[in-house]
Amino acid sequence: MRIAIQGFEGCFHQIAARKYFGKQTEIEACASFPELVRKVVNAEGADAGMMAIENSIAGSILPNYSLLKNSGLHVIGEIYLQINQQLMVLPGQTIEDIKEVHSHPMALLQCMDFLGKYPHIKLVETEDTALSAKHVRQKKLKSTAAIAGDLAAEIYELDIIGRNIHTAKNNYTRFLAISKNGVQPPADANKSSVYFQTSNESGSLAKVLTRIAAEGINLSKIQSFPIPAKEWHYYFHADMEFESLDHFQQALKKITPLTEHLTVLGIYKKGNTHT
Repeated sequence: MRIAIQGFEGCFHQIAARKYFGKQTEIEACASFPELVRKVVNAEGADAGMMAIENSIAGSILPNYSLLKNSGLHVIGEIYLQINQQLMVLPGQTIEDIKEVHSHPMALLQCMDFLGKYPHIKLVETEDTALSAKHVRQKKLKSTAAIAGDLAAEIYELDIIGRNIHTAKNNYTRFLAISKNGVQPPADANKSSVYFQTSNESGSLAKVLTRIAAEGINLSKIQSFPIPAKEWHYYFHADMEFESLDHFQQALKKITPLTEHLTVLGIYKKGNTHT
C-alpha cells in the first residue's frame, strides 16, 4: 500500500505508517494535513492515510478533527507512538564538533534540558525533524546536528550521538489510519469514532452522555467544535470504547434518538502503543 503522510521521509508519521500497515509500506509525503486528506480523498497516489490527531503533552490537533469530519473519510484504525528524539550527525562527528542543532520548534522545545548543557550551540528552527536530518546529509553539514527519530538516522545514514534526549519520557502521539472507502469492522472491534449534534437546549448534551454511561460505554474522548453556519451551536467528536461490536450497535440505537445528527466515522480495534 501507498500511504499519505504529513512530513518528509523519515518522519514520525512514516514510523507510525510502518508500524500500522507494515514495514514495506510506501509513502506519499505531503507538506500539510490538508494535502494529506486531499490525496486520500482523490486517490492521488495514496491508498490510505496516516494522520496525527492528538499528543499526550500538547493535546488535540484541533484542525485535523475538522479536516476529518469535512472530508467524508473513514477511520479504519489507530496507533499510539512514543515520540523519542535523537541527536544525529554525519559519521565521525562528536558533540564537541557541533555549532548548530536544526529541528522543528516543538522538537527543540522537547529537548531543552539536554540542549541547555551546551550553551555554545545555536538552535535553528526548521519545518520538519526528518527534513533537518536530510539537509545534514545532503549538504554534508559537518558542524550541524539534527534532532529527529531513529528512522531518519537510518534513512540518511547519520550517527546518533545523543539518544532519547527529550525531557518528557511519556510523550505519545495518537495517529489515525484513514481511508476513502472504509473497511468492514473486525470481529474484535472495541472502539469507534463518531460525531454528533444535539439541540441547543438545557441538558441535551447531558442526556447523551448519561445514556452513553448507562450503556456501559467508555467515553475516552470528547471534543466540541463550533458549527460555522449556526452561531453558538456545536457538534461533538467522541471516541467510544466498548466490549463487543454488538454492544456498540445496541448502545448506538439508544443514543441516536437523543441527537439531531450522528455519524459513525469508523469502528475499529483500539490501537497498540509502540515505543
